[in-house]
Amino acid sequence: MKSQYDEGDEEDEPKPSNPTTKKSNVLPLWGNERTMNMNPLILTNIQSSHYFKVNLYELKTYHEVIDEIYYKVAHLEPWEKGSRKTAGQTGMCGGVRGVGAGGIVSTAYCLLYKLFTLKLTRKQLNGLITHTDSPYIRALGFMYIRYSQPPADLWDWYDEYLDDPEVRCELLLLWISSSLLTNQLSVDKPV
Repeated sequence: MKSQYDEGDEEDEPKPSNPTTKKSNVLPLWGNERTMNMNPLILTNIQSSHYFKVNLYELKTYHEVIDEIYYKVAHLEPWEKGSRKTAGQTGMCGGVRGVGAGGIVSTAYCLLYKLFTLKLTRKQLNGLITHTDSPYIRALGFMYIRYSQPPADLWDWYDEYLDDPEVRCELLLLWISSSLLTNQLSVDKPV
């Protein structure tokens, strides 16, 4: 008979966690729950754009937004080419992204923010990053992760895709563009 003071009492030992435990389908949000941690100039341009207020307002489902990404996204830059006026800006602000008057915000960034307003589930986000119809659908999924998920979880999201050459290129471009937009090379604090 064991006494209450015996070492190795199996009932008191913590049980190891099961590594195959399913994660909740509800995604955590990191940082600002209103702005998605986006650059304020980009966000203001998204929220005031005709495309976001009229066209995207009518899209109510995840699948409708996926179709819109497939048909409308042609690049992942925050601004439409040639829409930013940098003439007259001098010194450190001349031609710097995110500084100055902005321009016409891109379709990709409007759709990224639209996805955020839908409050994606884990299953939906996995659907984005594994989508095979368009690299832009996958890239917007990775951008969604970068802007909205806790930094401690980024590796878990990106890890299995780092061996895929197509995704690796998308991730590199995403990291470079987000680093330029936020003027920092780390992901340890929200904008």
